[in-house]
Amino acid sequence: MGTEQAAGVEISEPLLHDARAERKITVGGSDEQEEEEIIPEWKEQITIRGLVVSALLGALFCIITHKLNLTVGIIPSLNVAAGLLGFFFVKSWTGFLSKLGLHVKPFTRQENTVIQTCVVACYGLAFSGGFGSYLLSMDEKTYELIGEDYPGNRAEDVKNPGLLWMMGFIFVVSFLGLFSLVPLRKVMVLDYKLTYPSGTATAMLINSFHTNTGAELARKQVSCLGKYLSISFIWSCFKWFFSGIGDSCGFDNFPSLGLTLFNNTFYFDFSPTYVGCGLICPHIVNCSVLLGAIISWGFLWPFISQRAGDWYPADLGSNDFKGLYGYKVFVAISLILGDGIYNLIKIIAITIKEMYRSSTKHHNIAVVKEVADSDGSKLLVEQRKRDAVFLKDGIPFWFAASGYVALAAISTATMPMIFPPLKWYLVLCSYILAPALAFCNSYGAGLTDWSLASTYGKIGLFIIASLVGSNGGVLAGLAACGVMMSIVSTAADLMQDFKTGYLTLSSAKSMFVSQLVGTAMGCVIAPLTFWMYWTAFDIGTPDSPYKAPYAVIYREMAILGVEGFSELPKHCLAICCGFFGAALAINLLRDVSPKKVSQFIPIPMAMAVPFYIGAYFAIDMFVGTIILFVWERINRKDAEDYAGAVASGLICGDGIWTIPSAILSIFRINPPICMYFKPSSS
Repeated sequence: MGTEQAAGVEISEPLLHDARAERKITVGGSDEQEEEEIIPEWKEQITIRGLVVSALLGALFCIITHKLNLTVGIIPSLNVAAGLLGFFFVKSWTGFLSKLGLHVKPFTRQENTVIQTCVVACYGLAFSGGFGSYLLSMDEKTYELIGEDYPGNRAEDVKNPGLLWMMGFIFVVSFLGLFSLVPLRKVMVLDYKLTYPSGTATAMLINSFHTNTGAELARKQVSCLGKYLSISFIWSCFKWFFSGIGDSCGFDNFPSLGLTLFNNTFYFDFSPTYVGCGLICPHIVNCSVLLGAIISWGFLWPFISQRAGDWYPADLGSNDFKGLYGYKVFVAISLILGDGIYNLIKIIAITIKEMYRSSTKHHNIAVVKEVADSDGSKLLVEQRKRDAVFLKDGIPFWFAASGYVALAAISTATMPMIFPPLKWYLVLCSYILAPALAFCNSYGAGLTDWSLASTYGKIGLFIIASLVGSNGGVLAGLAACGVMMSIVSTAADLMQDFKTGYLTLSSAKSMFVSQLVGTAMGCVIAPLTFWMYWTAFDIGTPDSPYKAPYAVIYREMAILGVEGFSELPKHCLAICCGFFGAALAINLLRDVSPKKVSQFIPIPMAMAVPFYIGAYFAIDMFVGTIILFVWERINRKDAEDYAGAVASGLICGDGIWTIPSAILSIFRINPPICMYFKPSSS
């Protein structure tokens, strides 16, 4: 989701003499807050304590990301929490050692930036690694859920999760994106001056932590985060005692809006995670999710279910794709594809337009700089200092190019061993095209803050699945989706981190190395934490809390790429076309309407999620957005300062409880009580 920049915040630094010289740095545009700072060498920005903290936070955020991936598929940005918790852990450690009389190395904003970068790179693989989408689509349970007799759903296109092969797969695909665009870092950050709103906002946050007033606010935010983390953890523990055996007991099935609405999945399930997501996500996202739930579970599915026996056989199971379940999956796919294709075309158009504008206005910009120099512009001097630090520790073109070629060669040889239907020449073609797509995604993310990695992945999925055909096309398409998605996602993340490093006077080399280290951590931590879920919980069953909604959706998309639309239920294709067109029209309306109108127009991608999953999490997220709305009306500054900390605490506390919950499940220790609700007449 997009993140708006904080208005009126200026980050500036004075003249740079050399890498070790003392400098005065002004944060927030106030000359009264000047303080001397020594900019450390790039090697000193990466510390052992920072890597330890990064590994701990990376594991925690991987657990949280897996939980969200396997339940609802909506992943809020945890960058703020990563920066905040990194600041808290290192500051607490250095404070503790100082009280013992030991000399400790000062904690700099550069080290804080490295920690945040490393954590984001680590937990990013829990999403782009496909543990809740394309990798899980390959497993036997998803194959059986779609149906053994379903056309195009072949038993040969099954590959069950395995810890070693998943680690190997992620290792051979995740690093290429980091090398693909490194030579363009100067072009993207300095020449085109792309905004990268999330990266800029993270830099402002980290810069503010390392001033006296900012550190005080950070301490209060961490205290708030810790308080709500404890509340969330204790509440999740309390809920477990009443959740019984199976999936129909406990507060997760509390008919808070009545039994009739409960049967249509409208109920509040007391989930701190989803309420926290509602606090973090913009109001329009939460309202879009609720609107999608109302349209689907309030009107569309009850209407279609009344046509049982006419539109589809009435005696089908609840998870049969030839019945109501098929409508749910394919309508959700049509909305997701409509939104993705529109935004892809839009961002490519914006990219071409902005690149053309930048090239035509290059000379004008140079004249402006010349005039500003003659006036002794402070802003220009400070910008030149940031430029000098950013360019000082360069990454040679030969290193990036040779790294990409070597990794591509290894991956091209390895991928057919892991996925035999994906031939080596298809992998090679993907890697030849990938840098261009990575550039488009990174440029678009710099302008709009939207990374369309999953859209590029779906394009690769459809193309490869159709090229390979019925003899292995499903498995090949899903694997190709992972190849493309990993490259374009990590490339955009790296450019975003370069922007953060540029604004915090962090070395580009330390940013690149921390991304490499974080990615290496993620290649181990993300599969391990997923394996905890896989062994402890019932993953992929529609009636399970961990229903993995995107596993079925991605496999169905691969089957569509191979087989086409021949086996859809009656009128399903017409309904899908209607929703596909509606997604395009709604997006177009959002773009052509004035801002005061467009801010109330829903987002189709957010609307699509409850079509398949249910309405319960939409209720939770809407409760979160109501809390935030009221909080903003009562005290906007407090809401701006602490809402992210409260949300992060709620999400992290519930995520931490997953660890003891998984351990109890592995040892077959069941909750002692089943709290169950039924009509009083029965």
